[in-house]
Amino acid sequence: MNKQERMPIYEALERYKKMRIVPFDVPGHKQGQGNKELTNFLGENCLSVDVNSMKPLDNLCHPVSVIKEAESLAAEAFGAKHAFFMVGGTTSAVQAMVMTACKRGDKIIMPRNVHRSAINALVVCGAVPIYVNPGVNKELGIPLGMSYEDVKTAILQNPDAKAVLVNNPTYYGICSPLKAITELAHQHGMLVLVDEAHGTHFYFNDKLPASAMSVGADMAAVSMHKTGGSLTQSSFLLINNEVREGYVRQIINLTQTTSGSYLLMSSLDISRKNLAICGQEIFDRVIELASYARDEINKIGGFNAFGKELINGDTVYDFDVTKLSIHTREMGLAGIEVYDMLRDDYGIQIEFGDIGNVLAIISVGDKELNIERLISALSEIKRLHTKDKSGMFDHEYIDPIVAMTPQEAFYASKVSMPIGESEGQICSEFVMCYPPGIPILAPGEGITADILNYIVYAKEKGCFLTGTEDINIEYINVVAQNS
Repeated sequence: MNKQERMPIYEALERYKKMRIVPFDVPGHKQGQGNKELTNFLGENCLSVDVNSMKPLDNLCHPVSVIKEAESLAAEAFGAKHAFFMVGGTTSAVQAMVMTACKRGDKIIMPRNVHRSAINALVVCGAVPIYVNPGVNKELGIPLGMSYEDVKTAILQNPDAKAVLVNNPTYYGICSPLKAITELAHQHGMLVLVDEAHGTHFYFNDKLPASAMSVGADMAAVSMHKTGGSLTQSSFLLINNEVREGYVRQIINLTQTTSGSYLLMSSLDISRKNLAICGQEIFDRVIELASYARDEINKIGGFNAFGKELINGDTVYDFDVTKLSIHTREMGLAGIEVYDMLRDDYGIQIEFGDIGNVLAIISVGDKELNIERLISALSEIKRLHTKDKSGMFDHEYIDPIVAMTPQEAFYASKVSMPIGESEGQICSEFVMCYPPGIPILAPGEGITADILNYIVYAKEKGCFLTGTEDINIEYINVVAQNS
């Protein structure tokens, strides 16, 4: 039997159910008996395995049996030295990577279009970001990957940096030259941390871009729930090379719950088995569906479902063809407008819409009929809603002005002021569209007219803005002038 057929956590839960244990421990619903509405909603089977850590089921904080075995199988499946089960989403995995590599005052080189989780980690641990501005595709208005030469310049100018963080891929499916960056960073004694929130499938199909572990990166945060089929909030943190397992677990345990969900962990266990055994075939099918959708959408006219034609060997070193990223601005429509139309008028929920693009995630659970429905809806949107594109905002990424470290700015004395009057101030909190959760403004960055215009435009078009203390995003916290 192939070792990867094993599912240690799932198997332990099945054994536990057969033991008919009387629970005098938490959780208080006692296998669903104490909350009939919840049991009716989620199902008896689900509630019966929503249990607490105990000897037969191991302990996520210090695994010695079934969780340890499941971690070992996951590490083998991903080609890593070790894999940690993460129940706080890839956010917690990204933060564990940064806090493993960096202490207060340490420098870390990263692209500015990182997820908020990476900058949050800097707020917590006090590391100093050295931002590399990503390339920008002016036609599409989107940020690309980091160029090799820009990373090299950042490394040479900051030889004391502890790590380089890379997105692999970006939300739009774009990959930086990961292997070359990894080799360069290692030559200068720096760790390579990879945010692979959208790259789980890279590990299980040879037609897709290179994964972090395959090119020798030191750590990777992998969102199994995004494209691997596990439950929302379940992820893996992978480590490689000389990164110490025991120390990383200590870092994880600083912030991760001591009550790890067995629903999330068993979903990781089962999904890992599924991908390890059938991943090539599964993602062949996903690639086929996404490629068909891309071709058909481009036949509609007006939309640009972009793909491998963007590859330039540097800032677009490779492209994830399973990502159905679609540029909408040529039709006079912001991506967020198309996003809203698809949901409200056609009953289709896609991943996100921004100023000029939408993204549909194609993955393990998609069917041809649903792809056809999406294509038809986009065709009708084009026919009914095309308008003049003049006056539209034409770029998704604005180079930041970094005035203070995220930690200094976040904890500084601050004042709240109307966001429209904040030009020239230093931001003390986040402003971002969610999804994707990439900050427009992060703590420590200067507020410019360009950024304020972007925020106003995003609000007008219906983007869901988050991050500020003021829930209406009308006021913003800025660093007090005497700080």
